[in-house]
Amino acid sequence: MVVALAAMSSAATLSLRQSPDNFDVTFSTDVKQGDGKIVINVVRDAAPLGADQFYTLVKAGFFNEAAYFRVVPGFVVQFGISGNKTLNNEFSKPIKDDPVKLSNTKGTIVFADAGPNTRTTQLFINYADNSRLDAMGFAPFGSVTSGMDVATQIFNPTPGNSGGIDQDQYEANGNDWIRKNYPGTNFITSAEVTPSN
Repeated sequence: MVVALAAMSSAATLSLRQSPDNFDVTFSTDVKQGDGKIVINVVRDAAPLGADQFYTLVKAGFFNEAAYFRVVPGFVVQFGISGNKTLNNEFSKPIKDDPVKLSNTKGTIVFADAGPNTRTTQLFINYADNSRLDAMGFAPFGSVTSGMDVATQIFNPTPGNSGGIDQDQYEANGNDWIRKNYPGTNFITSAEVTPSN
């Protein structure tokens, strides 16, 4: 089960911005595969609250220098803890759940959670057909349209441990701690909203 959220703080969150009905987000990464970019197409109608949260996070620069801290081959790659502690605090307030309209097929992007109405910033990309997650309330809001080959080459920092890097430690100690303790970990270097083709 994909869960793993950091402890929530009482810090106020930034106001959500309504996303466009359809938009792309380009993640530039340090993955040495192709151009290192992963392009995600978001369809707001699929999961409006999730799409709005994702759009707001990207616009706030939340994913710039964010690590891919959990890789489970054949299942998911997870990310969504900012290298900026202030942003982690600002977005600690959870959003409500969306009904599941799209299935968790290969390449879809979804918010991780720790139970009903606990989504904040952590996301995963499905590496395979994980449609069994549909009944558990995981609501995809978009999918990878380019760069799935990049996504599947993301370095696994904890082989043999499907829980990934200790998320509390990462949030408390930041990127320097990860780079020291988990060399080879890949990062999103920047994220930007781009027009859909």
